[in-house]
Amino acid sequence: MSTIRVYEPALCCNTGVCGADVDQELVTFTADVNALQEQGIDVQRANLATDPTRFTENPVVVTFLQTAGSEALPLTLVDDVTVLTGRHPSRDEMLRWAGHTDNSPHVELPVIEDCCSDHSASTSCCGDSQRSSGCC
Repeated sequence: MSTIRVYEPALCCNTGVCGADVDQELVTFTADVNALQEQGIDVQRANLATDPTRFTENPVVVTFLQTAGSEALPLTLVDDVTVLTGRHPSRDEMLRWAGHTDNSPHVELPVIEDCCSDHSASTSCCGDSQRSSGCC
């Protein structure tokens, strides 16, 4: 079975739910990694802020950092071969690299529209006088 390793830039946390700004890419990636691990796929993450030793243990990662720098992270390796840089892999990419099909349910999150969007016209929570300001 293939091993997938994702080396990430220094993050305050792996989930993407840090402070006031939520990083949706990290939230999705965290859910994808958890789903794949539940299927028995060997996928692991390393955070430069909390796991710096893991970056120095792999010569491929060391060479990548010396050449491209930490600003080029995340770096994804499959069996110690670079397969992706500069963004997190999708669930489908990781499944393909692991030679699996997706058996876990994908949860579709509803799109929550702004209460003051143009299409809400007469039902706007802001009332007619507030619509021109952009929101309540």
